[in-house]
Amino acid sequence: MGKLPPSMRGAQFPVVVKSQQLPAAKPYYPAKIRNKLKPRITNCPPPPTPSIRFPSPHLSDAISIFNSLVSSNNSPPTLKFYNSILHSFSCIASPDDSISLMNHMFKAASSSSSFTPDRSTYHILLAHSASSLESIRHSLNLMISQGGFSPDKVTTDIAIRALCSSSSQLEEAVQLIKELSLKHSPPDSYTYNFLIKQLCRNRSLTTVHSFINDMKDAFGVKPDLVTYTILIDNVCNTKNLREATRLLGVLSDQGFKPDSYVYNTIMKGYCMLSQGSEVLKVYKKMEEEGVKPDIVTFNTLIYGLSKSGRVKYAKKFLAIMTEAGHFPDAVTYTSLMNGMCREGNALGALNLLVEMEQKGCTPNSCTYNTLLHGLCKARLLDKGIELFRVMKAGNMKLETGSYGTFLRALCRNGRVAEAYQVFDYAVESKSLTDISAYATLEATLKWLKKAKEQGLVV
Repeated sequence: MGKLPPSMRGAQFPVVVKSQQLPAAKPYYPAKIRNKLKPRITNCPPPPTPSIRFPSPHLSDAISIFNSLVSSNNSPPTLKFYNSILHSFSCIASPDDSISLMNHMFKAASSSSSFTPDRSTYHILLAHSASSLESIRHSLNLMISQGGFSPDKVTTDIAIRALCSSSSQLEEAVQLIKELSLKHSPPDSYTYNFLIKQLCRNRSLTTVHSFINDMKDAFGVKPDLVTYTILIDNVCNTKNLREATRLLGVLSDQGFKPDSYVYNTIMKGYCMLSQGSEVLKVYKKMEEEGVKPDIVTFNTLIYGLSKSGRVKYAKKFLAIMTEAGHFPDAVTYTSLMNGMCREGNALGALNLLVEMEQKGCTPNSCTYNTLLHGLCKARLLDKGIELFRVMKAGNMKLETGSYGTFLRALCRNGRVAEAYQVFDYAVESKSLTDISAYATLEATLKWLKKAKEQGLVV
């Protein structure tokens, strides 16, 4: 990325404008939570990698190919071979045809007894039985009656994930997990929290709590720290901070200590509501509870304070986070620049960019787009053009907001030819789609024509 030219440095006076809102970064679940949302790790082998690709989903073709493979194989086929064939065909065939192929393979191998379906064989059928709850049940019944295997926690996990591949079958997934809990065994935390997460994404909070209560009362399956984290993340995304606070209290009452991720999630929710004072309260509560803030905590706090107009106070946390061993990054500085532009101090934000580079922190595309937007809104077009040249030299993409603001600033100052050049760069760099870039340019030119007719622009 290019450095700022000398002419852009040394800004001295503020301009009263508001800059665009910097979108809060979407948080990711930490490793310990992500791992519990993945399939349960067991000694059961995973579905084998397909050894062949069937040209069609027709059962007759599959049987013909299987017979050909067996006859051409000099050594006796292994269980892995049979499971690989079944997995390959199940990827494209109906559940009934997959079962038929398994039965054919069993009969064909009955003379040598080289193939006896094991638990992993039936798990392959289950994994590809997502068409309906009836298909899942059929595979489970076959596993019990034909194979003699009682469904275990891994079986439950595979069946539930198969149903959850379609959000329209979540009710069926809830029904199935209750049936398996009643007849065989309750799910483990991996499967339980996976289903909770799917319900949070696609169903009402009432439905989620109803499922949690049913599982707790009927089968003794209680929510854990991961469950509460998923719930808190969900209500924060819907800006229901009152419920998030309630859940935080419930979490503590149940004997769980909230970690930095939980607090960061709640802070993010208050940022969405531009409630910087509440963000600060959450941070102080973390300190009181002895929870160490991480880089995400400080970045969220600085973003929340900057967004709510408390940039000077937010700057104080640069030193605090450094003392805690977390050095400001591009997200930190961009949040501060965004807040400064919103307060009208676009030139101060430009100076902060210089400071950022001097400290060895490399600005990213979002940093430059934030500044470009702020400079144009502050009517500092010349500096905006210089900044755009730096972006162009660094092959950085324009964002929709800064692109539109830059075009309007150029046209307002009678620099239409340069506006077309910006349009060309937006298309060439694939910053926007051709249609979106042109639509913005067309709207800007229409605005310019109307403004001239009204005498607003010379």
